[in-house]
Amino acid sequence: MCAQYNYNDESCIAAFATVMGNSALTLIRCSGKDSITLISSIFEPEKIKDAPGNTVIHGWIVGDELKSNTAAEKKRVKIDEVLVSVFRSPKSYTGEESLDICCHGGAAAGKAVMAALNAAGFRGALPGEFTFRAFMNGKIDLTRSESVMELVSAKTDASRRRAVMRLCGSLEKEINEIKESLVRVLASAEIYLDYSEDEISADQDEAAGKLPDKDTALAALARLKKLNASWQIERIYQEGVLAVIAGRPNAGKSSLFNMLLKEDRSIVTDVPGTTRDWIEANVSVKGIPVRLVDTAGLRETFDPVEKIGVERSCKLLEETDIILYLIDGERGLTDEDSKFITNRERCLLVWNKADIAPVPRLYPLADILPVSAKTGAGLDELYEAFVRAVLPRNGGKLDRQFFDEPSSASLGTVRQKNLVENACAFLEEALDMADKNEPLDLIAPLLREAVNSLGEITGEVSTADILEEMFSRFCVGK
Repeated sequence: MCAQYNYNDESCIAAFATVMGNSALTLIRCSGKDSITLISSIFEPEKIKDAPGNTVIHGWIVGDELKSNTAAEKKRVKIDEVLVSVFRSPKSYTGEESLDICCHGGAAAGKAVMAALNAAGFRGALPGEFTFRAFMNGKIDLTRSESVMELVSAKTDASRRRAVMRLCGSLEKEINEIKESLVRVLASAEIYLDYSEDEISADQDEAAGKLPDKDTALAALARLKKLNASWQIERIYQEGVLAVIAGRPNAGKSSLFNMLLKEDRSIVTDVPGTTRDWIEANVSVKGIPVRLVDTAGLRETFDPVEKIGVERSCKLLEETDIILYLIDGERGLTDEDSKFITNRERCLLVWNKADIAPVPRLYPLADILPVSAKTGAGLDELYEAFVRAVLPRNGGKLDRQFFDEPSSASLGTVRQKNLVENACAFLEEALDMADKNEPLDLIAPLLREAVNSLGEITGEVSTADILEEMFSRFCVGK
């Protein structure tokens, strides 16, 4: 319907901001220079045309209907009773005239209202077009624009909080501060390049071959590296991790799966081999989104169905981010257990049934976690060990406080990470050349490239193609 339009089209746009279905209400968002005038043609009473901004008007969406199948005459009919929130430019999300139409839920009412809007002159919005217009009209920068989609896609409350920090401008502020410090270094360098040799004094001539304000450049590089490291953690909160519960039959894998999930999802019996294929569910562990998988018991079997399940489980174990390997406390460590865990990375050893079979003193396995999948004992320690295991490493470790609740800016997208890496590379090359006493006319362009990379993060430096590609990933209505 709107494929022929592009993001620079200034038409009035409309889109569903909520998913149509069996709900009490449906919200339709509208924006554009003449939005209020257009909607007044299909709204009763007409007072909406003179409504001030930040007000809510009650009324009816109306449309034309044929009087008969043969007659060309039309009559005005009421379509749905609605509440319309009116926003006047520039005090709106997009910076344009905007309206939020709250109509009755269900598919029929929303579709009918949308058809009336199309007839009045609104076109369907492109993915992310509302946020695109907010960016173009200076309401938000690109980092805040991207955080809108992060917020919509957040899988846990911790993911939501981290996206909200960027929506509040923490990343924009950090990038701008670093960029401003590099601009000062660049400006100082270019001062020398603007003078001819006979205009530079002896003292200035000695300094002209050196990078001015080098300490400021080094401090900016340190801040950029800290930002770059933050992506390792943010990626975990956004994408989550794959965790596979493995072990011999009857070790209690399905019981632990149900305990972590807080519901009876997997069938639990005393019969070994009950789980024939893997079962998965999404859970949150200390705010980290986790795709948790319960697998078939690992053993040699002649049952063709169980054998397929074991093979699938083994394949999944090669793809996982972390393994929770259960040892049956009643049986203790078997040869099969030892064979599996030898030289195995990304593996947490869990001693299950610790309520009836505690871990023996002086046990040969270090860092084994006693847990009872039946009573829940030891789960807090398991959660802590899980977090430590998935914690990214950078020079040994990252700041655990930042991992739990970030107090500083952090990156939210791969695009931001790549541009920060670009800025680091340019700045490192400039500093390396400065250490080798290379001329400033070779160093200054590298500093400018670093500044431009940071400007691209916030959108100060951007192209139409890049913007359209980025916003096209958004959902319609945002």
